[in-house]
Amino acid sequence: MSEGWPYLLTGIVVGLVGGFSPGPITTLVIAQSLRYGIREGVKIAVAPILTDAPIAIIAIFVIGRLADAKGALGMIALLGAAFLTYLAYDSFTAPSSLNVATEEDDLNSLRKGALTNFVNPNPYLFWFTIGAPVVHEASTVSYWFVGMFLVGLYVCLVGGKITLAIVAGRGRVWLKGPAYTYVIRALGVALVLFAIKFTRDGLTYLDLL
Repeated sequence: MSEGWPYLLTGIVVGLVGGFSPGPITTLVIAQSLRYGIREGVKIAVAPILTDAPIAIIAIFVIGRLADAKGALGMIALLGAAFLTYLAYDSFTAPSSLNVATEEDDLNSLRKGALTNFVNPNPYLFWFTIGAPVVHEASTVSYWFVGMFLVGLYVCLVGGKITLAIVAGRGRVWLKGPAYTYVIRALGVALVLFAIKFTRDGLTYLDLL
């Protein structure tokens, strides 16, 4: 079971980045929390669980069909490294405080969160370039490892956004401190390290290492 810790760690790091990084879902979580309270922000936070499932299933199916195509897996790994690098850059250049929408908005928070996530390209990029390859790799060893990756990913992804909902609901002033910036920068460094790993894996698949 100790071999599964890298998969859990991967899920945790990527989940934390997704949970705390600026983006459409994050902005909506904070806006709804500020306008209508923590409960509405939490509804937005759990939306990715609903919308990610079909995206993940399709991506895992496609990647599974490519299991014997080392060249394709190599290119996918390199794309994953590029996407992680992009996320790291986004973390390093994130503003010191979140730019929260303040215009009047209706409720139906869960529906809004689901629609926002469904039209967001990041879940598609993540599952086709990072999530599905990790799930495929883990499944060749043990399905327990797949579970560890998914648990780490969604506990941290949803938990991070719920944390922002709670903070926003209790007062916008808490978002102006330096702690948010430090967390995002630290996660950016972790993403760079994972990007290096994906680059190495991709070059190995392509027999370039």
